[in-house]
Amino acid sequence: MSFVTGVGLTSYGKHEGLSSLDLMSKAAGLAISDAGLKRSDIDGILCGYSTVSPHIMLATVFAEHFGIRPSYAHAVQVGGATGLAMTMLAHHLVDAGVAKHVLVVGGENRLTGQSRDASIQALAQVGHPDYEVTLGPTIPAYYGLVATRYMHEYGLTQEDLAEFAVLMRKHALTHPGAQFHEPITVADVMASKPVAMPLKLLDCCPVSDGGAACVISREPAGERRVRVRGCAQAHTHQHVTAAPALSELGAEISIAKAKQAAGVAISDVRYAAVYDSFTITLAMLLEDLGLAGRGEAAARVRAGYFNQDGEMPLNTHGGLLSYGHCGVGGAMAHLVETHLQMTGRAENRQVRDASVALLHGDGGVLSSHVSMFLERVR
Repeated sequence: MSFVTGVGLTSYGKHEGLSSLDLMSKAAGLAISDAGLKRSDIDGILCGYSTVSPHIMLATVFAEHFGIRPSYAHAVQVGGATGLAMTMLAHHLVDAGVAKHVLVVGGENRLTGQSRDASIQALAQVGHPDYEVTLGPTIPAYYGLVATRYMHEYGLTQEDLAEFAVLMRKHALTHPGAQFHEPITVADVMASKPVAMPLKLLDCCPVSDGGAACVISREPAGERRVRVRGCAQAHTHQHVTAAPALSELGAEISIAKAKQAAGVAISDVRYAAVYDSFTITLAMLLEDLGLAGRGEAAARVRAGYFNQDGEMPLNTHGGLLSYGHCGVGGAMAHLVETHLQMTGRAENRQVRDASVALLHGDGGVLSSHVSMFLERVR
């Protein structure tokens, strides 16, 4: 058993003059304070990778920078699924008695600390070195291929995909820390610059500076009792050329295992936090997770199903698409927002009921998946 006892999140966007370690430290300090702990209480540290600062011992470098001496330290690399993978590992470490309070942290200065060419080079390396990288694609191009196939099989249109960008932007407007605060329409998305067709600029998450953190503890802290109910992973491939059929991707595997581990059904979920690096990512994952039927997620967006006041509030902070994406910390913002919702601290974004939440992270090109259920307990 484990509890999420504290969370911390910086604003996302430009943080001139702050390094990855600085942004991680800022978020970590907020999370520890939120948990009512001192730095000396932290006996475990899990941190994600940084493309800006690719140190081979990042966890211990961060521990030194932050001023702690944990008995357990580990850096994790599973692409965009890293944040939830670290949270899952922290859950198991605490449950096994290895540590009492595990700090999970991610952050990068990707926007101000890395050139455009360096960013493109980093994004290109996800491909197979012989069969894919040599042809020049980056992550948006791979997702563009996936989107084309998914649209062909399930009848989605570019306008359907645009709905997800509009929804995430609408949610970001209510969060002061979001990178974007200008409303957009489907027409705006359709008119935005082509990136990797059918994906256009507003179908893609931005590059951001930022940091996010949480503390996973063996015992709850005060009245905020948010428990990790169950979680699971699935890893079906690394490279697009080795990917299974669209109907056999890892999200369906991980959610089935997580539901079994948690003893809950999708019908029990009251709040959803789902990875949204691109509009196609969000559309596919919502359907893979059972939050919408095949080809039906866009219709549910139009109907208000995923609105803040809808039946299944989704990414109420604005998600990667509009709150921002700073690497590992990007999806961890989903976890922070979920905790705030579950503890009634989301202010003007507060939903009616977030007693049971589903979180899902995706790494690579729908390659690695982590599904997790959190519950509020009395």
